[in-house]
Amino acid sequence: MMPYWNGDGLESPRYGNVSIKQLFQKMLDFGAKKEDIVCKIFGGAEVLSEQSSVFNVGQRNIELAYKMARELGISVVSSSTGGKHGRKIHFNTRTGEVLQKYLVKSNLTTTQNDQKD
Repeated sequence: MMPYWNGDGLESPRYGNVSIKQLFQKMLDFGAKKEDIVCKIFGGAEVLSEQSSVFNVGQRNIELAYKMARELGISVVSSSTGGKHGRKIHFNTRTGEVLQKYLVKSNLTTTQNDQKD
């Protein structure tokens, strides 16, 4: 949700720098080999009002994801980031395939446009 935990209170996976490290460590704990791990980065759209975009949360999350991948030595093999529309993704853990839908709001409904990675 937010890119960086500031060190106050309990460390929480609500923050990207915490959750990415925890996920990476869990993968290693379950037997993954670091050299076999790759990542796909999705999200970071600025879906809130223009007033909220002052904080650039989406862009900061994108930058954090790439930075953490570099620091952990993980290759980014695919990505779909930024923009003004949220995304819904379905990740097939067996094949690594991602089905992405853009969530486009109109005055009456939310539509979904499919894209396959």
